[in-house]
Amino acid sequence: MTRKRHTVIPLLSTRLTATASVALVLLIASIAAMAGIVMRNFSDAVRESVGFTVILRSDITASQTDAVRRTLQASPGISRIEYSSAQKVLERWQQDLGEDIEILAGGNPFSPEFEVNVTAGYASVDSIEVITAPLATISEIDEVVPHTTVATELNATFHSLSLILAIVAAALLIISYVLISNTVRLFIYARRFDIHTMRLVGATAGFIRRPFLTANIVNGFMAGLIASVLLTGILIYCHSLEPRMVELISPLAYAVTVLATIAGGIIICLIAALLSTNKYLRQSYDEMFH
Repeated sequence: MTRKRHTVIPLLSTRLTATASVALVLLIASIAAMAGIVMRNFSDAVRESVGFTVILRSDITASQTDAVRRTLQASPGISRIEYSSAQKVLERWQQDLGEDIEILAGGNPFSPEFEVNVTAGYASVDSIEVITAPLATISEIDEVVPHTTVATELNATFHSLSLILAIVAAALLIISYVLISNTVRLFIYARRFDIHTMRLVGATAGFIRRPFLTANIVNGFMAGLIASVLLTGILIYCHSLEPRMVELISPLAYAVTVLATIAGGIIICLIAALLSTNKYLRQSYDEMFH
């Protein structure tokens, strides 16, 4: 009884340690995934602030303004249209410069305009030019000013960040597999003599593998569940610090990340257990001491 008790406790301790180690690795991987989702959604939100300004003729009528608005709304890739009268444009410039432009210019030198934002998919120089090219032929429009410089700088910045994040994600994926695989190998290493004993009494390879694979499926599931709970706690804490950051994560993205974390834990633990079990099934008794 005492010997059995001393055998069970180390095995239980090894299993708990393996589960905790796998959970920690999965947590780091899921945090990296959430960081990628936040950056992607943030970049889309910033890109949607890019667009162009449509300056109308100073003598344009209300009906002509509505006609230009309808034309803009019918254009592809438009996310937002904001109209500013000549007086509103004047007030905005005066507030920015801190001077009375109307007195200096002897009147209001500005014309009414539309500030147009495009969707994230159209926030590039080529796409903006595709949208603005037909507008140059409309007689009610005096000038179209594309924000191409901003679009170029934003795309270059987010491209660099995406590349860095992709490299980090790939490295984390490799490290995660290696760490989880080694953890599972250690768990099965502690049972290598049990595997040899079962082989001696005539147990088939499938019969020997089954309990190890089942145990590691459970370990992977529990590790993924623990990592998901910890991830949820971290998101709740981050929301208390900066709600807007967490709001960039949609419920669907959160659900997919949680399911991927649990599934990843199960799959990696299962593969590692299968490889490790097969290794010890092929070893002789003497080889198990190395």
